[in-house]
Formats: sequence, structure tokens, C-alpha cells
Amino acid sequence: MHYAVGAPLPPPRGQASGPGASMHWTPHPGGHTPGGHHPPAPSPPPQAPAAPPPAQQPAPVGQGWHGPAPQQAQPTQPGMDVTGHVPLPPGAPVPLPSPPTDAAPDAAHTAVAVLLIGPAGAGKTSVARHWADTRRVPTAHISLDDVREWVRSGFADPQSGWNDHSEAQYRLARRTCGFAARNFLANGISCILDDAVFPDRPVVGLGGWKRHVGPGLLPIVLLPGLEIVLERNARRSGNRRLSDEEVARIHGRMAGWYGSGLPIIDNSQHDVATTVRVLDDVVARSIASPPNW
Repeated sequence: MHYAVGAPLPPPRGQASGPGASMHWTPHPGGHTPGGHHPPAPSPPPQAPAAPPPAQQPAPVGQGWHGPAPQQAQPTQPGMDVTGHVPLPPGAPVPLPSPPTDAAPDAAHTAVAVLLIGPAGAGKTSVARHWADTRRVPTAHISLDDVREWVRSGFADPQSGWNDHSEAQYRLARRTCGFAARNFLANGISCILDDAVFPDRPVVGLGGWKRHVGPGLLPIVLLPGLEIVLERNARRSGNRRLSDEEVARIHGRMAGWYGSGLPIIDNSQHDVATTVRVLDDVVARSIASPPNW
């Protein structure tokens, strides 16, 4: 059976509407009722045409929403388990640590931003990850190499030759890591960054990190002996493995950190866990007396 467009729909099967709504009729599955009579199906009484839907409010310019205006959210009742927008403090430059009142603070319980400096093969990534894993406060590891490798198409591999593209991608990655560090610290999460910062490029190196993160960043140098660095680099793979000549050149430039006033950890004879314990002590002293950089 077909109904004209706009006509009222028939009542549900087995029910009538209107004044006789209390009466029920159920057709026989075969279409016959007892006695062989065929009572006509009750027709629904005429109904008033449905009211037209309310006019939709025009969407605000630039939002691209073409449906009806959203309804106003109902106020939540106490005790309701409702998820929604969680406001986050904006990331601001990390200030200098507050001077301690008594003894040096426990680095394992303090929210800090640490920059771990060292050549390729120094163990920066392993130490930074283990330090972040074992702290008693929330701590993030922000790897410069990982952020730089977010670039897939058009990635400038320094092994193919240092040029303006690789320099720009490194600077962009450092700035991105700096923004992340500021946001983590603003929300109560410590962070540790790792980078091969050269002492003979203060504007790009430490100067850039201070601009991106803030004066409260604590730089610490991880500098094992050349033989250890070469051995660890030989176990690396992919574009993170450098030639022995390049590793030796970087290590030689890193030696300029001696006499700079920054704390230096020689982890030539330390495993990762031992280096992390030494790093905790150095961070505690740096909080108590921030290095002049």
C-alpha cells in the first residue's frame, strides 16, 4: 500500500488510534477472521498537518557548520562523571629555580627542565630515557633526533652533507622541543632534552635553547672518552650512525666544555643506572646553585 507524500502514517500494527483507541484488533495471519468475515481495517481519523520545523539559525561566519544551532549544554550536577574541556596553563619561559631554604632539594621530587649535552655515542638518549622512567614525579623525555625525524618527505640527512636545509630543520626541531618543554613544565611535568650542543656556537646552541625554553633550563654535559664514544657509535644503525672521523671531530669540539662552568659527567666507566644516579646528584646541585650560562 502506498501513501501520498505528506499524509499521516497508519497506526502501528495491532493498534488503532482516535476515539476507539482502547479497542484492539489483530488480523489473522492468513487474512481471514473467525466466521469468514472480513471487517474493514479501521482508518485513522484525520489529523492536523505537522507543524513545519523551526527555522535554523545561520551558522557564524567562518565556522563551516550548516546544521541546526547546537543546544546549550545543561549544567552538570554535583557528583556527575562528565568529561570535557580541560583547561591547560599556557607554556611560559621556564624561570630560574627558587633558592633552597635548607639543604639541596631532592632532584627526584623536583619539577625541572634538563638539557643533556654530549657527542653522538655518549649515551644521551639511553640516560635521558632511564632518568625520565625512574623519577618519582611525572617526567617527559624530549628527543631532538625523534622530533627532527618527524619530517618524512624532504628530510635533510646530515650524512649527505650539511647544508641550509639540514641547518633549518635542526633549528626548527630545537624550537619545537623548546615549546614542548615549556608546556610540560607549565603543567607540572618535568622534562629532559638531549642535543649535541657545541661550545663554539653559543648563539645557535645554548643561546637558542635559552630562548626556546627559558633561563631555568639546566644544561649538563655527558662526555665519556673517545674510545667509548666510538664503540657505542659502532653499535648504532641508520642515519644516527656516523663515521669514525665525524665522531672524533665532534668529540674534539665537545672538549671545549671543560672550563665552561657547566657540570660535566664522564660516564666512561658507568652503566646507565649509575649514570642516572650521578645525574640526580648533579641536577640537585644545579638547582641549589644554577650554572652561569
